[in-house]
Amino acid sequence: MACWLRYSCVARPGKCDTPKSRIVKTKLFAATAHGLLTLVREGNGWREDDQALPAHYLTCVAGQGYTILAGTRQGTYRSGDLGQTWWQANDGLSELHVRWLAFHPSNADLAFAGTEPAAIFVSRDGGQSWQERPEVASLRDDLGWDLPYSPEAGCVRDLAFHGLRGYAAVEQGGVLRTADRGNTWGLVEGSTGRPHTSIPPGFIHPDVHSVVVHPSSQDQLFAPTGGGFYYSTDAGQTWALLYRCYCRAVWVDPQRPGHVILGPADGVDRNGRIEESLDGGQSWQPVMAGLETRWPHHMVERFVQAGDELLAVLSNGQLIVAPLATLAWQSLLPREQGVTAVAAAQQE
Repeated sequence: MACWLRYSCVARPGKCDTPKSRIVKTKLFAATAHGLLTLVREGNGWREDDQALPAHYLTCVAGQGYTILAGTRQGTYRSGDLGQTWWQANDGLSELHVRWLAFHPSNADLAFAGTEPAAIFVSRDGGQSWQERPEVASLRDDLGWDLPYSPEAGCVRDLAFHGLRGYAAVEQGGVLRTADRGNTWGLVEGSTGRPHTSIPPGFIHPDVHSVVVHPSSQDQLFAPTGGGFYYSTDAGQTWALLYRCYCRAVWVDPQRPGHVILGPADGVDRNGRIEESLDGGQSWQPVMAGLETRWPHHMVERFVQAGDELLAVLSNGQLIVAPLATLAWQSLLPREQGVTAVAAAQQE
């Protein structure tokens, strides 16, 4: 939960080693079609705290410490003071339509940008400057990556990291892997990288929308695609189809890998819903408390965990939130805001 966290004394009753509690304030950053919204926790709800980058269509946002990166169709913006001030940071970014941004979880200076057309850029100074990984563009051109809604050659729409290992979801092109913290990239063995071809047994559908690596193992992957929800236990060498559907978003419990929440649909923005599995995808049940039974014309784009709450960005631009304990959903931001992505960053 993007929230206020209070650290208090755990000594014997009536005695405390720390005279004052330390309060950590977590800000929630929402990328929208009209700029960046900052929200803070207030009581049992959320309060809009600030706005930035007005009149910009933001495609994504990422935070690590005090550094926030925001992506647009014209490049990236960077803040080094938790969103108080911003400047454009496109040095070395030769593809300006940024689809996804991510920090390496153990290195605040190591940032990544995935673009349309499909390319990956790495930054070693916290997003101030970028370097393209040329092998990604070579794969894109050699294998004919494309998009059904754009003339561009595919896009990188998600990035996930665990130690030296990292993965990228390519629409339409498959799954990429790095073994050296993003310095070099290649297709995983269970991804042909060729759109519009038959999918051999044990391979993943090439229309990959996101990828999650479980915190317990850099080899354990979950990937929603245009052809179903896939799972790999061997770093993408082989894949199992767990759910035949159209899906873009998944959340995996960091404590229990068998607990999965998925945003399946019957097609693009058709009969979207939220479902939960407690047995690693063998069975599913709806978790739509507080919502329509199904959404006729939209679906889940992204799940983001923030503390003990789960946030869901919907394809109609709405942001909803639920406690993980109950999964009772309520609206956090209306669809008129045009939310595209969410990130959280803490501040003392």
